[in-house]
Amino acid sequence: MAGAGLRAAVRRWLPCRGHGGPRASSSSPSCPGCGPPGPGAHCPGAPRSAPAPTPAGGAELSAHLWARYQDMRRLVHDLLPPEVCSLLNPAAIYANNEISLRDVEVYGFDYDYTLAQYADALHPEIFSAARDILIEHYKYPEGIRKYDYDPSFAIRGLHYDIQKSLLMKIDAFHYVQLGTAYRGLQPVPDEEVIDLYGGTQHIPLYQMSGFYGKGPSIKQFMDIFSLPEMALLSCVVDHFLGHSLEFDQAHLYKDVTDAIRDVHVKGLMYQWIERDMEKYILRGDETFAVLSRLVAHGKQLFLITNSPFSFVDQGMRHMVGPDWRQLFDVVIVQADKPSFFTDRRKPFRKLDEKGSLHWDRITRLEKGKIYRQGNLYDFLRLTEWRGPRVLYFGDHLYSDLADLMLRHGWRTGAIIPELEREIRIINTEQYMHSLTWQQALTGLLERMQTYQDAESQQVLAAWMKERQELSCLLNYRVDFTFYPRRTPLQHEAPLWMDQLCTGCMKTPFLGDMAHIR
Repeated sequence: MAGAGLRAAVRRWLPCRGHGGPRASSSSPSCPGCGPPGPGAHCPGAPRSAPAPTPAGGAELSAHLWARYQDMRRLVHDLLPPEVCSLLNPAAIYANNEISLRDVEVYGFDYDYTLAQYADALHPEIFSAARDILIEHYKYPEGIRKYDYDPSFAIRGLHYDIQKSLLMKIDAFHYVQLGTAYRGLQPVPDEEVIDLYGGTQHIPLYQMSGFYGKGPSIKQFMDIFSLPEMALLSCVVDHFLGHSLEFDQAHLYKDVTDAIRDVHVKGLMYQWIERDMEKYILRGDETFAVLSRLVAHGKQLFLITNSPFSFVDQGMRHMVGPDWRQLFDVVIVQADKPSFFTDRRKPFRKLDEKGSLHWDRITRLEKGKIYRQGNLYDFLRLTEWRGPRVLYFGDHLYSDLADLMLRHGWRTGAIIPELEREIRIINTEQYMHSLTWQQALTGLLERMQTYQDAESQQVLAAWMKERQELSCLLNYRVDFTFYPRRTPLQHEAPLWMDQLCTGCMKTPFLGDMAHIR
């Protein structure tokens, strides 16, 4: 019986669950407290001996299968410790680096998708408006209007090869993940992908995106607003290819990107949200609770956003109330991130209540006032908010977070709405462990075969805390300390069967190599 043989092999190297020592076997000393090895030997807490050979009767067959199921369930339990099988809490904060909130004195926030969480209904609106801009202003074919937004088509973190019109997933080692490449709305065969890159899946570093996801030929889509952009780009390419229309890939990419930008620059998205905040803005009361709690505990707050003041003001009035500015020590709008973090030339400008610019020189940043543009270097000089006592939250791993930690020592927190769905998937897989051993082992193998992608590598490099929404902070004390789970090295987690020390693995060609000694 293969199952019993596998279980017996694994039990020879697994420690006794009852005593922590090695398990007894016919060729090893007995486990302390478990008695000598033999047909009836059994360690408390260890799986029982293998069932008898397969019976023929229906009732006996059912009992036999249940016994096999219980044996394999115990085997999976041995391979995966109980704490690994625990369900993840979607309302938890997951830390990639140790951080004590007791040491954090200043909290900073982005606005869009950080303080203000938007409903998914916003994405079809952006897609449709940009599609119409392409047709009406860029004179693209009318046939593009038949395409609608598909929310399941793409995820954040994908790369787009502009010259090859390929949308694909690339891992942390710059390898294209086969089976993920699409041209337009059609998958590209693996053989063609390898041929396009000179017989390899690897893409050289010089072709990859720069730190802000803007490389010479390959662009990485990182923010949540990229979802309708990827969908529209793929739909336009699909139309051109389907109708055998010649086009320049670079021109098409730029036109689609500009059309998406126009939706924001012309204020269309702001108008939709301002007309129906109840529809588009989610969980505003939770945002108010987080900000009020931090201020009540003596924390200083600041806001840095690319959105205009009138839009932010209406959204914050909706979520927090008319006195929302009294919660913040500094408010900066139209900051022009990510250049805000790297460009020293742009000065701060003060805005009045009507949004008009003042001309006086800014020598200090005052509470209750509104400032536009500026740069991080002047911000640090005027506020002296430096180092790990500052914790800044945003949704863009590059323009909001990574540079702040790596260059300026701020602690950063990533707001990742997709994390809730990922946790549901993980919890479902863990639940499947309790159903059938076949499903348990299949799920285990699938997780082990998944490589880190380039986006997750950036998260690890930035040492962030991540959560699905800002309100997760309400689940923790303001002096709570987060500790990361250390990622084991490959030799520390022997899960692959060829890495298990079962005693049956031999060094290949050992006999043939003996003459070298």
